[in-house]
Amino acid sequence: MLESNSLNRRQFVQLGTLAAGAALLTERASAEATVTAPALPKLPYAYDALEPHFDARTMEIHHSKHHAAYIKGLTEALQTMPQRESLPWTHHVSNLTSIADGPIRTALRNHGGGHWNHTFFWETLAPAAQSGAPSEKLSAAIVSAFGSMDAFKKAFGEAATKRFGSGWAWLILQDGKLKITSTPNQDNPLMKGIVPDADLGKPILGLDVWEHAYYLHYQNRRADFITAWWNVVNWAEVSKRFEAKS
Repeated sequence: MLESNSLNRRQFVQLGTLAAGAALLTERASAEATVTAPALPKLPYAYDALEPHFDARTMEIHHSKHHAAYIKGLTEALQTMPQRESLPWTHHVSNLTSIADGPIRTALRNHGGGHWNHTFFWETLAPAAQSGAPSEKLSAAIVSAFGSMDAFKKAFGEAATKRFGSGWAWLILQDGKLKITSTPNQDNPLMKGIVPDADLGKPILGLDVWEHAYYLHYQNRRADFITAWWNVVNWAEVSKRFEAKS
């Protein structure tokens, strides 16, 4: 009788241990299953729709290769994070300083920033015939901040040209006023604690000046690329962003 009771207790403990292990595996599997990989956004235009200003081959490589690589790196970084299933990837990228400095933070900064920046960039492009013009409200804000549209384009072009190496030029809304700034690599003006406070703000317009954005067509002529880009700015989208954030 004692032996039977002892066996029953051992079986109970073993079953309990197995049940706990199974629950832990189920929990982990559930966490893995709820990880949603960021998706490569579909462009609202064909790869050749921005020609002759942006050539089709560059657009195809930029979108399907470079942007896709950022998504792959971001997904891999997210899969190593605890509680990743309960928070969107944008939360991690906009709160980088809450993550310990190291490989995961670096991956989120580079790949998460790359995904966000490029998604933003594609949406602010349009075929030249559909480029349009800034809304009256945005035009007035540009004139107020820079003196004229031409002066704005010149200042923005200088920021994009002078960005050493790879990076971005931005038109941001900072404390209710428009400002031009630039960031290195895949940083953007939303990265508090990473980007200097003077460069923080809400992005309205951004230009990718990494060489992969223009080298096939413009080689080392970044200034020519910047000039061409003005022809395919989607001013309706830029105006909408400005009015939504102002």
